Amino acid sequence: MEAVVAGRKAFAYTAAHAIDPAKPTIVFVHGAGLDHSWWGLQSRYFGYHGRNVLAVDLPGHGRSGGPPLASIEAMADWVMALMDAAGVAKAAVVGHSMGALIALECAARHPVRVTGIALIGVAYPMKVSDAFLAAAKANDQAAYDMETIWGHAAQVPLAGNPSPGMWMYGDTLARLSRLAPGVLHTDLSACNAYAGGLESAAKVKCPAQFVLGARDVMTPPKGAQALAAAIAGARTTLIPPSGHSLMAEAPDATLDALIAWAKPLS
Repeated sequence: MEAVVAGRKAFAYTAAHAIDPAKPTIVFVHGAGLDHSWWGLQSRYFGYHGRNVLAVDLPGHGRSGGPPLASIEAMADWVMALMDAAGVAKAAVVGHSMGALIALECAARHPVRVTGIALIGVAYPMKVSDAFLAAAKANDQAAYDMETIWGHAAQVPLAGNPSPGMWMYGDTLARLSRLAPGVLHTDLSACNAYAGGLESAAKVKCPAQFVLGARDVMTPPKGAQALAAAIAGARTTLIPPSGHSLMAEAPDATLDALIAWAKPLS
């Protein structure tokens, strides 16, 4: 689906289905430097099992026009504007990493419109090292290498992909190589600067699901504890074999957690 949001082209993958106002909707929000394709299995599943899906490309990513937005709060408001453009009044929001912070802000800032949130590979605060930020600002290949290596558990280089023939490092690097200069640095800076997480978490009234990789070195599970404690009734699923890239490293377990979370949502 292509739409116009704030005067610029916006894209969201819909699993090749038109938006049906009679069906519930799930919005998928990717992490720093990535795009809608990160949600291939999960978005397709829900799109073919009774839900509308909007797997978004944030501004400056994938097929959406730039420039990228500089704050988590602005990205959350953009997601709501995209829902308006798609004719979607309410939706559940699933986010990964930076996208999880965006999902959290969506629920806090627009509680009437968000029916549930699922936060995958999240931590708060989501601080970024000076070396990572500097490499991204310089558009240095080292920044892409850092995101790729830290974004996967240690078994990945050793034929750890659950899908035979797939190369997770290469897949991530290919996505990052498509970025315009400055996009990754803008994303990482937004994560690093985000300071309202606990206050926003306390405002969340919808069902909240955390999905965390036990071997995640980028956003370790302990980094999500304060957020989970601040959201009444939040549930956490810990996936032992996975690192930060849960949708690729543990696709079935991640999907199972999302199915259980989404089942009661309207």
